[in-house]
Amino acid sequence: MTQPGMPLIELRDIYRTFRNGDENVDVLKGVNLSIQPGEFVAIVGASGSGKSTLMNLLGCLDRPTKGQYHFNGRDVSSLNKDELAALRRDAFGFVFQSYNLLPSATARENVEVPAVYAGIARLERHQRAETLLTRLGLSDRLGHHPGQLSGGQQQRVSIARALMNGGQVILADEPTGALDSQTGEEVMALFAELAAQGHTLILITHDAKVAAHADRVIEISDGVITSDPKPAASRHDQQTPIIASSLNTRPGNFFTNMGEALRMSIGALTGNLFRTVLTLLGIVIGVASVITMLAIGDGARQSIVDRFSSMGSNLLLVRPGAPNQRGWGTTTLIPEDAYAVNELPGIVAAIPEQSGSVTLRAGGEIIALR
Repeated sequence: MTQPGMPLIELRDIYRTFRNGDENVDVLKGVNLSIQPGEFVAIVGASGSGKSTLMNLLGCLDRPTKGQYHFNGRDVSSLNKDELAALRRDAFGFVFQSYNLLPSATARENVEVPAVYAGIARLERHQRAETLLTRLGLSDRLGHHPGQLSGGQQQRVSIARALMNGGQVILADEPTGALDSQTGEEVMALFAELAAQGHTLILITHDAKVAAHADRVIEISDGVITSDPKPAASRHDQQTPIIASSLNTRPGNFFTNMGEALRMSIGALTGNLFRTVLTLLGIVIGVASVITMLAIGDGARQSIVDRFSSMGSNLLLVRPGAPNQRGWGTTTLIPEDAYAVNELPGIVAAIPEQSGSVTLRAGGEIIALR
């Protein structure tokens, strides 16, 4: 729990530098920011001002090049990868402009995804997802896929997903960018309701009208905060929260995690059956082609071996030269030598080769010519 008066989020002299070829590009330049629990904050800036990079740092999706980031009084730089993943899972909820919903999953299954990683039991996360979607006006859309939902409904599903594990901090990146004006107003009214119920909302936008719904508007330009009013009073009151903040999260055991992974894999495969069949067909054809080529190669090699074996041990290769002579010598056999050898008794055939040697096949006896 955050102590009274302690900022939930505090950035101290934050820099973020990216490498572009041989040059270093400073996207954030000494950002200082403090956000109290329950605030509704909008960060406004033009494209390229650094607001998306700042959101990635706030959501622990990226690390600063220099500076300190304290969340709930703890230095985030001291956390390892697993601790950062747990912090993102339990404390943050993300809402994106393009929704980022799984197309093969239903609305309820999309909302349940964060709870799967949190180790929440299947029955419990079913109930939590249904409660969230019902409170957001989607009780009749639980089994619908994203393609069957309007833009506003998809954004509500993504908001429910952000709240699944509690949603202490909700980071919304251009949440109304793909919506019409009326639906955008409805989504912003929902954000205001969440802020009134104690959630900390950080809205990233370039639209001043959207930012006006927030209690505090921070302007950023060229990686520097140019305008930042004092923290506004929290909207938190005694309203009933959309979902309780206490979670019965626990890491799943190996068999539970494998079962969930298998179930999700089967769901992804059956979600687009035609694509799955084509993929499997391609794999089968590829494997069959490799096996066929290997079989043909082995068969050809065995055929050659069998032919040599049928010749027996009476096949001789006669080369010019003499025993213990270094190299091939200077003497060369000529075709007439092969013809002469062919007239000898016991010789079946004498075949001259281009290299100057003669291959002999004797009928039942071994003949060596020097």
